[in-house]
This record gives sequence, C-alpha cells and structure tokens, in this order.
Amino acid sequence: MERQDWAALVPESDSPLPAAARSPAKSAADPSPSRAAAMAAVSSYESLVHAVAGAVGSVTAMTVFFPLDTARLRLQVDEKRKSKTTHAVLLEIIKEEGLLAPYRGWFPVISSLCCSNFVYFYTFNSLKALWVKGQHSTTGKDLVLGFVAGVVNVLLTTPLWVVNTRLKLQGAKFRNEDIVPTSYKGIVDAFHQIIRDEGVLALWNGTFPSLLLVFNPAIQFMFYEGFKRKLLKTRLEFGRHRLNPENRMLGSLKNVLYLLRQRVRRFGLVGLYKGLEAKLLQTVLTAALMFLVYEKLTAATFTVMGLKHSQKH
Repeated sequence: MERQDWAALVPESDSPLPAAARSPAKSAADPSPSRAAAMAAVSSYESLVHAVAGAVGSVTAMTVFFPLDTARLRLQVDEKRKSKTTHAVLLEIIKEEGLLAPYRGWFPVISSLCCSNFVYFYTFNSLKALWVKGQHSTTGKDLVLGFVAGVVNVLLTTPLWVVNTRLKLQGAKFRNEDIVPTSYKGIVDAFHQIIRDEGVLALWNGTFPSLLLVFNPAIQFMFYEGFKRKLLKTRLEFGRHRLNPENRMLGSLKNVLYLLRQRVRRFGLVGLYKGLEAKLLQTVLTAALMFLVYEKLTAATFTVMGLKHSQKH
C-alpha cells in the first residue's frame, strides 16, 4: 500500500490548521486570478488576430485609395495651387510629375499605417476583452475604449507619421516657394536627419493636435461596433507639412490656436476646410474597405485555426 499524506486524510473542515498553513506551497505559487486574467486578455491569440487583420485591412484600403490622400495633402499644403477639386489636382499631378506620382511616399505611409492600426486594434481588443469580460459591450464602453486606444496609438506612432509626411512631400512640385525642400534617402535617413538637426522631440511634433483628433477613430469604432451588434442581433451577416525648426512646440494649444487664426486671417473660414472633399472620399471609402477586409480576414483566420470567433461585442 502506498504511503499517504496524513493531512489528506483529515477533512478540511476538521483540520486545526488555517487554509494558508495547510497548503503554503499552493498559496505562494498561485498568482492573483484577476492579474492572470488581465495578462491572458492582453496577450491573447484573439487580440493578435484582430490586430493583424486590422493592419492588413488598413494597408489594403489605403493602397487602393492612396491617390485621394495625395490630393488632400497637396490641397492643404500647396496654398497657391489653382486647382481646387480632387480629380483636377490628381490630373494635374499626373501630367506634371508622371503616372506614379499620386503614389509618391506610398511605402513610408503604408509602413506607418500598418504599425499604427496594429497598435490600435490590439489595444482596443485587449482592453475590450479585459473590461467587457465576455459580456455584451455598450456604446459608451466602445467610445472609451476607442479613445484610450487612440491615445496609446498616437503616443507610440507619431514619429512614424512625422517622417512619412516629410517623405511624401519630398520631390513634389509646389507653387508655394515657402515650403522647404527635403533630401531624405529613406525612412532611416529621415529619422537620422530629424534627430540630428532638430532633436528627438521633433519626432513628436503635432502630438497635441493628434491627441485632440483621437475622438475621430473612437467615434468611428463606436458606430462600427454598434451597427455590428445590431446586425448580429437580427442575424444579418456582413462578414502635416514640414514646419521651421523654431516651431517645434507645435504640440501646444497656443501654437495650434495661432495656426488656426493665421489660416483664417489669410484664407477666411473656408481655408480651414481645404482638401475636405478629398479627405471625405478617402476616409469613407478607406474605412469601408478596411473593415470589410478586417472582418473577412478575422473570420477566415478563426475558421482555419478551428477557434470560435467571439460574437459578443
């Protein structure tokens, strides 16, 4: 007969020792359940799938509609350009700079967008799994989660957007002589030159205005998640142009208000909405295609891996 531990023979209620003393090794080894659950939610495979699918969806959508973003940027930066409509600007760019000119700066923008959306989708879905915990989410929770994910995204990826904006404008033909031309050899060289000439903090130029704009994707995600919940309930399926070195403190409210006042003074209130047509087209069409690819890719991945895709949103 095998030797048995005497403590195992004593009923738990009759044992004279407290629970912690009866099994000290187990108490010391077991982590806090809430902490373990939090770590599991943040590092879950499902969050990774959502992040990758979101990044791929955004890259696909931006690649298709990239010329619209080029037109929007030219309209906002080149103040002396006579063409005011999106299609006229694109035709002008192609005629003057070549057929591939609307895709100038595609790679740095796509690289930044891929990293940015990976961070956003991963943060959003990890926080959602941690907060909602398998229950149905609400519109208010979606807005808060979208806002927090947006803040994390801005703080981590602003340097990439600063670099890609400068690379995208490099080599463009402007009517405005005040725009300083750049000569970067690539993303790494742009990082090196900016840090060398303007300091590390220059990589976070525009952080404050970007933080003000995090409600944009937050509201977008709020409506998206809300509409998706409605469809699930009814069982329907669907699957910054370069500033001078002395303006490094752009991330302050004072400088943002100053720039707005200057633009209104020069161009009137209409000047605040230059490039709006191109921006609306690019935002709506890109978002629609991004979410379509995201949903299809997420569903396909969970199906291939044999995992159940959570329907509780």
